[in-house]
Amino acid sequence: MPAVTVTKEFTKLEKSAAKLTVTIAQKDVAENYKESITKYAKNVQLPGFRKGHVPVKVLETKFGSDLKNEISANLIDKALNEIFSDNEDKSIERPIGYSQPQLEDFHAIDTEKDYTFTVKYDIFPTVEVKNFDGVVIKEPQVEIGDKELEDELKNLQERNAVVVDRKDDDAAEKDNIVTVSYFEIGDDGKEVEGSKRDDYVFTIGAQQNLYKLDDDIIGMKKGETKLITKTYAADDSNKELAGKTKKFSVTVSAIKIRNLPALDDDLAQDINDKYKTLDDLKNDIRHNMELARNRKIAEMKSNSLLEQLVEKNPVEVPETMLKVELENRWQMMARQFQTTPEQLDRMVAASGQKKEDMLAEWTGNSELNLKCRLVLDALIRERKVEASAEEIEAELSRIAEESGVSLDEVKKNYDSPRAKEYIAEEVKERKIFDALYKEVKVEPGDKIAFADLFKNE
Repeated sequence: MPAVTVTKEFTKLEKSAAKLTVTIAQKDVAENYKESITKYAKNVQLPGFRKGHVPVKVLETKFGSDLKNEISANLIDKALNEIFSDNEDKSIERPIGYSQPQLEDFHAIDTEKDYTFTVKYDIFPTVEVKNFDGVVIKEPQVEIGDKELEDELKNLQERNAVVVDRKDDDAAEKDNIVTVSYFEIGDDGKEVEGSKRDDYVFTIGAQQNLYKLDDDIIGMKKGETKLITKTYAADDSNKELAGKTKKFSVTVSAIKIRNLPALDDDLAQDINDKYKTLDDLKNDIRHNMELARNRKIAEMKSNSLLEQLVEKNPVEVPETMLKVELENRWQMMARQFQTTPEQLDRMVAASGQKKEDMLAEWTGNSELNLKCRLVLDALIRERKVEASAEEIEAELSRIAEESGVSLDEVKKNYDSPRAKEYIAEEVKERKIFDALYKEVKVEPGDKIAFADLFKNE
């Protein structure tokens, strides 16, 4: 199609949305229509005419309305492509990557008139971070003593436990690892569609299953099928289950138990041959705990700073950006449940919940996370924070030291363009936070137990 001459009217809307009204000159409308209809005539085949010899008038009479609609759509696409690919034109803002322009009130062209259409789309939000008044960062105080070390050793024991099958006539107990298949039974006595789950593995008492069947499985034996009627408390944390009574068919196919190893030099050597004694292992554990504590405190400080800056410097999040963020969280939840997003949809529906309600519940937190990222990116851009080659080298050296591997090995792991970009971003973020902590008030916060630092993870 020939190039088109357009006039544009760009208007910013709320929530980082925009409206673009485009007018295509009548002569360009007529010229593009003529070229398109001639091309159709040369390629269409109709009874009574040789291919390529169908008169334009016949084509217009038979397919006029449909052809005009298709040519109109093509003309709109052509105009938008030309507008958005013109990098010299600074009068309009382009759509953010995942926002497709939505056409308002589509209508067909009239070759005797200018053609005007309007699209709406989301643009990258304008973020200005100017207000730092009253920002106070509370730095948690976390000690790592003997009790914390003992707790970590106990966790290490459990991770290195040998999992063995229990005897076929042994009944399931708390902390046993069970494999079950289950489905919900409806009021009609039949299986509720989408509720079936086969070979699901979890530890009794860990509350890792959707319907909280832990206590109901205690006492069951391998190969046993049990009909369970379960009434959930009115204040159950799952609002969709709260106060309801549900029936399930549950079959246990395996029951296993963890045999914990002794805490001694042999365990230390089994874990890694770099350890000669249990004390070597303890020293390394303490070192890793200190690293984990420092990373977590740094994360808590940065989150607190960004959340306060978001409150003092309002940011509008585009709807499409929020939608993508929520969908990413849904896919992550599916991976955590070792299933697909589609299967998760069915599981949630079978439990009486709705995906839409869950996404709505996540919206506030997801929107805040996006605002924090936007504020951080804006600060890095505004202050022109860069990562030099020397700083990236120092970051790689730090990673090597903390992980106990050679610098060459770390460089090999971060050799891809994407990994290098990630390291550069890490350096820039650390630099901007170090600078910001000098501009706001940072003071000691409450004492927190080491384990409590990670409770929400």
